[in-house]
Amino acid sequence: MAVAEIDVAHEPDNNEITRGHMQRRDFLKTSGTLIAGATLTHGSLASQTAASGTPSSAGRLILPINRNWRYSPKPSDAAHAKDFDDSSFDHVVIPHTNIRLPWHSFDDKDYEFISVYRRHFKLPPEARGKRVFVDFEGVMTASTVWLNGVRLGEYKGGFTPFSFDLTPHVDFDGDNVLVVDVDSTERADIPPFGYQIDYLTFGGIYREVQLRIVPNVFLENIFALPKDVLTDHASIDVTCFLQHTEASKDPLSLEVSLRDGEKVLVSSTAKVAAAPASAEPVAQLVRLTTLGPIDLWELNNPRLYSVHVRLLHGTQVVDEDSRTIGFRQASFTDHGFELNGKVIKLRGLDRHQTFPWVGQAMPARVQRRDAVILRKNLHCNIVRTSHYPQSRHFLDECDRIGLLVLEEIPGWQHIGDEPWKQISIDNVNRMIRRDWNHPSIILWGVRINESLDDHNFYTATNAMAHKLDSSRQTGGIRYFQESEFLEDVFTMNDFGFPLKKPNHPRYLNTEFVGHTYPTKTIDNVERQTEHVIRHVRVHDQLASDPQYAGGIGWCAFDYNTHSDFGSGDRICYHGVTDIFREPKRAAGFYKSQCDPAEEVVLEPAFPWAAGDESIHFTKALVSSNCDHLKFYINGKLVTEADPDHGQFSSLKYPPFIADAAKFGKWGELRIDGYVQGKQVISKSFSGKGTDQKFALLPDDTSLVADGADTTRVVIRVTDEFGNIRPYANDSIKFELEGPAELIGDNPFSVVGGQGAIWIRVKEEPGSVRLTGTHPVLGKQEVHIEVTPGSPEKA
Repeated sequence: MAVAEIDVAHEPDNNEITRGHMQRRDFLKTSGTLIAGATLTHGSLASQTAASGTPSSAGRLILPINRNWRYSPKPSDAAHAKDFDDSSFDHVVIPHTNIRLPWHSFDDKDYEFISVYRRHFKLPPEARGKRVFVDFEGVMTASTVWLNGVRLGEYKGGFTPFSFDLTPHVDFDGDNVLVVDVDSTERADIPPFGYQIDYLTFGGIYREVQLRIVPNVFLENIFALPKDVLTDHASIDVTCFLQHTEASKDPLSLEVSLRDGEKVLVSSTAKVAAAPASAEPVAQLVRLTTLGPIDLWELNNPRLYSVHVRLLHGTQVVDEDSRTIGFRQASFTDHGFELNGKVIKLRGLDRHQTFPWVGQAMPARVQRRDAVILRKNLHCNIVRTSHYPQSRHFLDECDRIGLLVLEEIPGWQHIGDEPWKQISIDNVNRMIRRDWNHPSIILWGVRINESLDDHNFYTATNAMAHKLDSSRQTGGIRYFQESEFLEDVFTMNDFGFPLKKPNHPRYLNTEFVGHTYPTKTIDNVERQTEHVIRHVRVHDQLASDPQYAGGIGWCAFDYNTHSDFGSGDRICYHGVTDIFREPKRAAGFYKSQCDPAEEVVLEPAFPWAAGDESIHFTKALVSSNCDHLKFYINGKLVTEADPDHGQFSSLKYPPFIADAAKFGKWGELRIDGYVQGKQVISKSFSGKGTDQKFALLPDDTSLVADGADTTRVVIRVTDEFGNIRPYANDSIKFELEGPAELIGDNPFSVVGGQGAIWIRVKEEPGSVRLTGTHPVLGKQEVHIEVTPGSPEKA
């Protein structure tokens, strides 16, 4: 790999620019089993600039190509030709699932087929003389790409981004046709496949696609690494990866700046010597110092900045790109996890990124909503992207709202042959190079989830991670403590209770409860209460010993799975919320573990019913961060309770357990919560035993007419006080008017008194009205305004 000599030009603020480079792995140069034509992960998918198709500079143009695709579930060799007649193909918008499915009780073979996508495009005049790449963020599972009838190659992998250089075969003046054969079968040569896995991958081009038009010397990636952030001399090491697709004859320069919004806080320039053409990018390290006062990225104040890089020829901008960053110091120690020098007990949940009906093909807004549910609704401070790298939109939102992330490579228990392992090592590379600027990410997962030991393989994955990013520690999710420890943090799935004691100084529990106690929203009070207790007791033990860094419970959301897992309907009911992201009783415990100043929480672990428990209702468990509760029946005080510090002595906010035998005569229940002697919350629960209200609750009331923007509409049947009626199973009939479509069943039968559908817009603006009709409780309406979207320019 070429190494650039950098002439340093100091600015008046004495920002220091140093020289450096980063080598790629040798095996990619020799292995024919890996990507067969797809280029290595570049950085443009994390770029902030030119997202709408406006040139970010004189040199770079990003053109989204998510609309106007033609799709057929029946591929043919003829469809690869440029002049193939695709008028009979479906008109689709990316993200796209290769087939819509029921939300449960379907066969995974229904989506395991090869499909074909075609996209016509024309390049703008300013593309002439430049390099043209196509960037795919995620296609499930293997992608063979053609341009104008020429096969460019196959990329193997559904969870990591890839690119192809279109330049040799593109028509700069006329029509171009991009064709993708998408193989969504479970191929044994591609992780995570080769044996059984406890989740479904679905199919299609399910993440966004773009054309990237760049000069012949361009910024391939940027890695901005804050240093010494807890001192008064914080700095940033900005590694700029310059790709020379042809020799540069004239010297260039780099201009690097740190910005707070539009305000430039500090900047510096450096000369870039002329260089020959190279297949490998040249890495140049620019250090920014004398930053001035900097706010740290904290959980409750996740402050973000941006680093902008311009490549200049004299005063002319050749290329430009930027990255969002945060200043924080994160490390696992022998006394737990520290963020910015403070010990924080980690409390979170594992997340699958799949959704009802469309699998993984949900757009940015819906991906961001999952992060909000975890951080704001459930008050988690960490999420694990089980078991694969997830949407950049999800990670962007984690940065924005202060949700820590453990991100890991694709896999589940099985390790394949040597070419399979090489793809996994490449997945480490692509995952880290895509996501290394996210302040929310604190740990790289570089081991196949719950796999056996493989010394050489995991030595290689750890070495790759440490070479690419020395600032973050590595972990490897295992299920036995005797496992060889090659990572920095011992990350352990422990489903027993009591938990095993930490056997290494840096120790994080990454799964518990889950499959050992699947729970549905329609289960009786005994099972739902026990589900809560099982999560409570694990977190209580984690809080008892500082060497436990914390715990990530299995899991956030129920998810679809194979027939040899789950509850017989292709769902694992392991979540603390259902597959529609609506809470079960255990979700109330996670929600209750925040400071009352953030939110006062009072969530009963029981439906209010006299006889749902065997014999009679005996113990009323309530998740709350209050310090005292009072219980009333029909307005009469019947009992009081304090947090159960006796049974759960290590939790700051343990649940309350009230003696239901003292409730006496049946009727309306009211629970009042107190903090420091002051009543701060009150909730009432009907004793009538009848469904009283029907509600439709949209997550958003304004969408953008890009053909993909989507929002969830929650469906609830409740008592007169808004509490879910857990045995309501009514069919809700929908009518939809306006430029949108309904994702979901119509009619839809609620499950456990709740559920959801999604509304996806079309490509024209207007007003959308959704009317839902309950057979007894009447009609409810939702109104959504659809604003114009930016046109695609290719």
